[in-house]
Amino acid sequence: MTGGSMTKAELVEEVSRVSDLTKKHSEVIVDTVFKSIIDALHRGEKIELRGFGSFRLRKREPRKGRNPKTGDKVDVPPKKVPYFKPGKELKELINREPDTPSGAPAPPDAVAI
Repeated sequence: MTGGSMTKAELVEEVSRVSDLTKKHSEVIVDTVFKSIIDALHRGEKIELRGFGSFRLRKREPRKGRNPKTGDKVDVPPKKVPYFKPGKELKELINREPDTPSGAPAPPDAVAI
């Protein structure tokens, strides 16, 4: 992974490495997962991935905005925006100590005598 963000190509590479599939097959899998999530959201469905999180839509009401270049007021139409809510297990995995194996308690701090 490069400097702080993972690209789709890097995700495909990781799936390929872990699953012993070709990059082409891994790309089809990643694309299918993304397309399935997008299609479900488009239908207004909520996607729940146990242990990971959930995707859902939030509705934004119409509002008055301002064009930053001219200062003119503009009408901003209503829209739907995707929202991701991380699950409890994902939060715990992200916040655990880096060297702690999954499910094992973190070792206590050493005390000098």
